Amino acid sequence: MKAYAMVLKEYNKPLVPREFDIVDPPKGEMLVKVLAAGICGSDVHMWKGNDPRLTLPMILGHEGVGQVVSLSQPWTDINGEAVKEGDIIIWDRGVTCGKCYYCAVKREPSLCENRWTYGINTTCKEPPYLRGCYSEYMYLAAGTKIIKIKEEVDLAVLVAASCSGATTAHAFDILSPDIGDSVLIQGPGPIGLFAVAFAKARGARNIIVIGGTKERLEMCKLFGANVVLNRNNTTQEQRRQQVLDITSGRGVDVAIEAVGHPSAVSEGIKLVRSGGAYLSVGFGDPNGTVTLDCYYDVVRKNLRYQGVWVSDTKHLNIAVNMVLNDIEKFKLLVTDRYYLKDANKALNTMEKKETIKSVLIPHI
Repeated sequence: MKAYAMVLKEYNKPLVPREFDIVDPPKGEMLVKVLAAGICGSDVHMWKGNDPRLTLPMILGHEGVGQVVSLSQPWTDINGEAVKEGDIIIWDRGVTCGKCYYCAVKREPSLCENRWTYGINTTCKEPPYLRGCYSEYMYLAAGTKIIKIKEEVDLAVLVAASCSGATTAHAFDILSPDIGDSVLIQGPGPIGLFAVAFAKARGARNIIVIGGTKERLEMCKLFGANVVLNRNNTTQEQRRQQVLDITSGRGVDVAIEAVGHPSAVSEGIKLVRSGGAYLSVGFGDPNGTVTLDCYYDVVRKNLRYQGVWVSDTKHLNIAVNMVLNDIEKFKLLVTDRYYLKDANKALNTMEKKETIKSVLIPHI
């Protein structure tokens, strides 16, 4: 039996199709049939060689939903339920050690010193080869946290919960707006859309989104945004004035950066009220620095500036349930579906922002 996969062999070059032999899963692992794999914006960064964590050749893809094919030993999901062949599952993309200082003492597994991620820290030059979701099959290692999906739903809708959704859930777990607060979201991509949904669910009164893609901004309205500001037809001063008008001159209570560019940080911090918070979620790879006025922008405002790095299983569970609770709305997020062999086209459309969320369907 063979598994077809799309392999990243050289940065900035098309992914290359390759077949791998499928064998029984190694001890402690399981073999999964990939039913849907998300094209993440960070996949584009990796494809371009901007992520320092990669080792080539590799199979991209850290967002996946699949069906259990075979188990090397008994498994249970996070709810303690036995996992069996044929079950539909979603898995935590990051595998942590549970023993280091951050896991065992600080209870922050997202900062685990030994954490590795499917489709990022993995290579296909050595067994078991299949560790990324741009493949028909993959092996899940011992220690992977999984959630059984019992509902009969469109699985493509769930893939974003494993990265964009979980990371956004982490942000709102660190700092959640109060009921009635004003929330600014910079970036109308998948993280931004999840942020709109979370802000709405947490009771935010005004949800403002700044972005540069008309279609994505319109989608934000459907997810619950009150105001969208297109940075391509407004000036920074016009956006600042609109935010102040909406917030009685104070600025927003919470701002969430989901862009990954220094210019967004420079603008966004100045739109937060005194005593407010700024959460930076969008930097998935090194992308420049920001100069801040430490007195006026931070100290004098008593500002909380919070970085948000990846997520853990708690956040995956929150995101999955967020999607399952409103599956019809989150269906809107998936704007394009591709055969696995068309992964290069999917990456190109993501790079050009011609899609909101693209999903590979390995088995048709």
